[in-house]
Amino acid sequence: MTQKNKGILCILMAAFFFAVMNVCVKAAGDLPLIQKTFFRNLIAMIFAVSILLKQHGSFKWKKGNLPLLLLRSTCGFVGILGNFYAVDHLVVADASMLNKMSPFFGIIFSAILLKEKCSFKQAMAVFIAFIGGLFVIKPTFANMELLASLAGFGGGMAAGLAYTLVRALGKRKENGSYIVFFFSAFSCVVTLPYLILNYAPMTAPQLLALLGAGLAAAGGQFAITNAYCFAPAKDISIYDYSQIIFSAILGFMFFGQIPDAYSVLGYVIIISMAVYIFFYDRKAKNA
Repeated sequence: MTQKNKGILCILMAAFFFAVMNVCVKAAGDLPLIQKTFFRNLIAMIFAVSILLKQHGSFKWKKGNLPLLLLRSTCGFVGILGNFYAVDHLVVADASMLNKMSPFFGIIFSAILLKEKCSFKQAMAVFIAFIGGLFVIKPTFANMELLASLAGFGGGMAAGLAYTLVRALGKRKENGSYIVFFFSAFSCVVTLPYLILNYAPMTAPQLLALLGAGLAAAGGQFAITNAYCFAPAKDISIYDYSQIIFSAILGFMFFGQIPDAYSVLGYVIIISMAVYIFFYDRKAKNA
């Protein structure tokens, strides 16, 4: 198997794991959002600690990186809250699709914060993708799920900013495993006071669902990290959108959910723009 094929396999695995994570979060039922977020990040933190120990890595940030780490962690935390709220109230595939707006926001934030050039064609693709997002959100007062849709869209925006800050930290030579550890630990510390004061008793199935969400999230993070070690983003990143397919299948299997026609149209528009940017970037880099 070639390195590229290994990368594709890993990113498909990551997409599946993240789809499973969303299904587990929804299956956990009406538990507080903060409680779900805590358990998701607690498992990720344990895995990050084990990796740092195995790598004999440092648990100290590099000089000057603390402000970026705090901002990245805050944005990532807001992104998870938005995604989980959307998962709780929307069709799982819709919530996953809104979260996948993050690469488009990444282009915008990279242009603003990192001064990375954004061409007119890329800007137009981002604009059209936002139109696709409107088909998923369906912004009318008659839409009773509008708040959840906006939360999912906002979560995708926050995730896009978080990924841009991860890139900035990478340029400053911060360890990737440490970034994951810092973010997970930050999220656990922020949510712990609320959890202590407002802990909601859980049934055994709910606890298993949250543990499953944490394990799936950790599996997704490891798989996507390995994917980009095997092959460059320009060759494999588009396969990450397979999460929408996995989410639609799992949502139907476990909750009987079927996305409506407007959502499907939105999926087609957004994924089409992702494919366009994928091939545009690939052509530009090869040139």
